[in-house]
Amino acid sequence: MSLVLIALIAGLIAGISPCILPVLPIIFAAGVATPDVNQLTPNSWRRSTAIVLGIVVSFSVLVLVGTEILNVLHLPYWFLRWLGVTVLVAVGASYLVPQLAVWLERPFARLARFQPRRSSGGFVVGLGLGLVFTPCAGPILASITVLGSTEHVSLELVFITVAFAAGAGLPLFVIAFAGDQMVHRVRYLRERAPTLRHAGGVVLIVMAVVIGANWLSFLQRDLPGYTTALQNQFEGSKSTRTGLENLRPGKSVALAKCPVSSAGLVNCSPAPSFTDIAAWLNTPNDLPLTIQGLHGKVVLVDFWTYSCINCQRTLPHVEAWYGRYARYGLVVVGVQSPEFAFEHIISNVKVQAKALGVKYPIAVDNNLGTWNAYGNEYWPAEYLVDSQGTVRHVDFGEGSYAQSESLIRALLVKAHPGLKLPPPTSVPNLTPTQQTNPESYVGLERLQYLDASVQPQAGVPTKLRFPSSLQPYTFGLSGTWTFAQQEATSGAKAKLELNYLARHVYLVMGGQGTVTVSAGDGTAPRTIEVRGVPRLYTLLNASQSSAGTMVLKLSPGVQAYDFTFG
Repeated sequence: MSLVLIALIAGLIAGISPCILPVLPIIFAAGVATPDVNQLTPNSWRRSTAIVLGIVVSFSVLVLVGTEILNVLHLPYWFLRWLGVTVLVAVGASYLVPQLAVWLERPFARLARFQPRRSSGGFVVGLGLGLVFTPCAGPILASITVLGSTEHVSLELVFITVAFAAGAGLPLFVIAFAGDQMVHRVRYLRERAPTLRHAGGVVLIVMAVVIGANWLSFLQRDLPGYTTALQNQFEGSKSTRTGLENLRPGKSVALAKCPVSSAGLVNCSPAPSFTDIAAWLNTPNDLPLTIQGLHGKVVLVDFWTYSCINCQRTLPHVEAWYGRYARYGLVVVGVQSPEFAFEHIISNVKVQAKALGVKYPIAVDNNLGTWNAYGNEYWPAEYLVDSQGTVRHVDFGEGSYAQSESLIRALLVKAHPGLKLPPPTSVPNLTPTQQTNPESYVGLERLQYLDASVQPQAGVPTKLRFPSSLQPYTFGLSGTWTFAQQEATSGAKAKLELNYLARHVYLVMGGQGTVTVSAGDGTAPRTIEVRGVPRLYTLLNASQSSAGTMVLKLSPGVQAYDFTFG
C-alpha cells in the first residue's frame, strides 16, 4: 500500500512536469469543445472524468502489456503511439462532422449510461491520449515499464500502475474541467459553443500531428526540470527501491540460502527448471534442454549477457571447461539474461555468441524466467549441478576459476567412479585486482555518475556543457544528447569526458557513426567505427593502471549504454 501511495504522488508530480506540456492544449480543447449547448449542466464534470478515465485505462494497458500485444500481433513498436494519434485525429474530425461523432461514440455510449454524448466522447479522447502520453520517467515508471515488458504483471503492479496513471491524470482533469466550466459559466462563450467545438476539433487534429512528429521537443528541452527535485524526494528513497525490487516474482528461497563461493561442495536444493526460455541455441535442432533430461550429467548453469565485460572475461574459462570436459559428462548451459533492450533480439545473441566463440548450449532468457527461478542477481553467476540434479556450488562474479574447475572435476569423478580426467585447463585469470571506476551507466535508468547541472529528460534532445572541473570517477557531456532509459544517443557536437582510474576502459555502444577517443595518456587519438549489433568496444587498453581523463567525440547517431573498467 505504501508503494501505491508513492506511485499516486509520483504520478501527480509527473502530471505537473514539463513532459506533459504537449498534451495540455488537447485536454483544454476537449473540455471547451462542448458537444451540445443544451447539455451544459452542473453535471458537466462527467466529461472531464471520462477523459481522465480513458487516459488511465489506455496508459495502464500500454505500459503493462503493450509489448506483449505488439509481439503477439507481430506489430512494430511505434504502432500503438500512432494508433493514439489516429484516434485523436478522428475525435477532432468528429467535432467538425457531427455524424462522425455519433458513429465514433456509439460503442462507448453503451458502457457509459449517463449522458453518453458528453461522457463517452471524453473517454475516447482519453484513450487516444493515454497512448501518446509520456510523463517524465522516475524509478516508479521505469520499474513498471521493465516489469511489464518482461511480462511480470502482478496484481500489485497493476495497482501501482493505475495509481501512477490516476495521479498523472488529476492535473489534466483540472485543466479539462476548467475549460468545460468556462464555457458553462460565461454567456458569451456559451452562445458560441458550436464555433468553439469546431475550433476544438482543429486544435485536436493539429496537436495530435505535432505530438506524433515530436515537434514540441524544444519546449520540453528549454524549460527547466522544475519537478525533478520533488520527484527524487518521493521516488528515490531506499525503501521505495527495495519495494520495487520485491515486485519481481519467482525468487528461489532455497537457493538464496545457499552459501556463495564455498570452499567445497554443499547441498543446496534441487536445480530449478529452465523456465520461460525464448529460444535455444547450439543444441541439436535448437531443441530445448531440461534439468530432468540432464540427470546423469554434471551441469554448469552460467548466467551471462553478451555485452557484459565481466562475462566476457569469464567466457574463456567456461569455454575451456566445456572443451576439456564435455566428453566426460559436463554440460554447460549459458543462460543469456539480457540487461539491455538490444540483448533481447535473438539474432543479436546469435551473432555475438558466434563472435565470442560460444559453442555450448545457450538458453535465451528474454523474460528473465530462469533468472527469477534461480533468484539470481548477478552477471556472471554460476550454479554447479550434480548428476542427481542438486545444486552443489554457487559463485557470483569473476576470479574463482581454479576453485570452480576443481569442483567440476570432483563431481565428474563422483558421477563416474574411477574416471581418469586430463590435467586442468590453464587459461590466464584476467580478473582486475586494482581499484577502478565503478560500472557507470549512461541511460536514465541508472544514471549515477553523470556530473551535470541539468537533469536530462527522456526522449527530449538536451544541450549539455562539460562541468568546469570533473569529479573523480564521473563523466560529463557536452553538445546535444537524447536520453532513454538504457542509453543516450549523440546529437550535434556531442562529446563525452570521462575521469577514469583503470588499465582497461570499455563502453557498450550501438547505432551507427564514429567515436574519436583521446585517452589523455600521451597516445594519438584514434577513431572507432560503430555499426551493427550493439556490443562492447575497447576505449583504453594500457599496459598498467593509471588515472586520467579521456574525451570522446561522437558523430550523431551513436548510442552509449554502459562503461566498465578493468
